[in-house]
Amino acid sequence: MPKKITIKVEVCNEKGRIKAMKIASGRPGVNSVAMEGNERDQLVVTGEGVDSVKLTNMLRKKLGHATIVSVKDVKKKNKYKLEGEDDEDCKSPLKYFGCYSPYPPTPYYQRVVYDPEPHSSCSIM
Repeated sequence: MPKKITIKVEVCNEKGRIKAMKIASGRPGVNSVAMEGNERDQLVVTGEGVDSVKLTNMLRKKLGHATIVSVKDVKKKNKYKLEGEDDEDCKSPLKYFGCYSPYPPTPYYQRVVYDPEPHSSCSIM
């Protein structure tokens, strides 16, 4: 399940913010990185399988001071939800098609070549 990790990083200029974002984006499993807060001092990392402790330690080594503010699970939004429908009714688009494919299957044709006179390469006859 994707997580949203907020880390407070003390940087004084834009160069430090860019460096923090490069460090975070280089970690495996990171989907997005952003700077938030009034002073743009909070690094928000979203992704699956991101280790918040390792990321914070790496930021401490490179930048100086970093602390974890929050770690939250992110719920995925349902793309197929229509107005007036419950979440239980609309879990997949297969509801509209049932068990059938929306497109007919592609026909398969096999070409058969008939040779009226077989080759007489047989030495027995």
